[in-house]
Amino acid sequence: MPLPVNTLQPSRPSRLSRRSLLRALGAGAALGGLAGCGVPAAYVAAPDRAAPDRSATDKRLTWANWPLYIDTDDDPGRRPTLEAFEKRTGISVTYVEEINDNDEFFGKISPALMNHQPTDRDLVVISDWMCARYVRLGWVQEMDRSRQPNVTRHLDPLLRSPAFDPGRRFTVPWQSGITGIAYNRRRLGRELRHVSDLWASDLKGRVTLLSGLDEAFALLMLGDGVDIARWTADDFHRMCDRVEKQVRKGQIRRFTGNDYLKDLSSGDVLACQAYSGDVIQLQADDPGIEFVVPEEGAELWAESLMIPNLAAHKAGAERLIDYYYEPGVAAELAAWVNYVCPVPAARDVLASAKDEETAALAENPLIFPDDSMRARLAIARDIGAGERAEFARRWNRIAGL
Repeated sequence: MPLPVNTLQPSRPSRLSRRSLLRALGAGAALGGLAGCGVPAAYVAAPDRAAPDRSATDKRLTWANWPLYIDTDDDPGRRPTLEAFEKRTGISVTYVEEINDNDEFFGKISPALMNHQPTDRDLVVISDWMCARYVRLGWVQEMDRSRQPNVTRHLDPLLRSPAFDPGRRFTVPWQSGITGIAYNRRRLGRELRHVSDLWASDLKGRVTLLSGLDEAFALLMLGDGVDIARWTADDFHRMCDRVEKQVRKGQIRRFTGNDYLKDLSSGDVLACQAYSGDVIQLQADDPGIEFVVPEEGAELWAESLMIPNLAAHKAGAERLIDYYYEPGVAAELAAWVNYVCPVPAARDVLASAKDEETAALAENPLIFPDDSMRARLAIARDIGAGERAEFARRWNRIAGL
């Protein structure tokens, strides 16, 4: 069972965020490698998605996730919400923090999947742009929503039907986030409201953009007035033309991974593309740093739970997913990870917490976006297999990768 509301622990704002750690490790840099290679057509459709489900008799499952992406306590080996699930259900969960990069993990498990063999993992968490590839290849199992009433009831409407998985039949968001603009208002002396504000003359040489194609392109397209749910190759190249122009002018200091955190904190950079979860933590040390969802909009992304083909404990995995969609459990998780919570009902749970710091999280729009911010959030369509190599080549030239 989730902890009672009055025992929810305050967040730990000084810890390094999960996504920031990945940038430090170089995640997302290998766009020209596996990202563009594709898979032979013979492997597009797996004939047997499901193995005999042993969930009823073999009460265990294996879950692969990213580092720093679940609640812990003073003992980093303890995971309170997961331990509560095990106690409630009798299901033993082997939790493995083995995913450090989407492409790297794809390379690790794709040989088994393309040869119709089990991966020895019942549940994985992958970024949605990469989930699209697994779904397209037929490498994940459709979930039984009759076993997931909490998902059906509580999943954020904004996340319910991405282009790659209409109706979320194969994926369920684990956590979500926003790619927007972070800036130091105290040092800059004014506010930023538009993507085009990054190109202002007083910011020359003090702007950074994200180096990863999948991380960077959507916000920049929104700045051009593009509907990112339906963007085209022409939209992409027009966006690249604009960025190339700013590179030539010296407007863009560099393209970064999580380096922007250090640059923004030091004042070397005044404005940058950034992730909402990172900014929450930067603000704890420097209240002058702000995060903005531009008036043209920003990208709402997710990293999602999937059940690979031939997973042996599908029913148990579905039960675990649904458990994390109970508002009380989602609230406890949100209080630790500080990303956009995919369960809006968790906000009321946090708001009623006795701990003031925890209760204040309910009012943080970077965890629970308010109506005004939600109206400006959009989910980008994924980059298709036939487009990726061309687009990655052009973007990598611009970003110097």
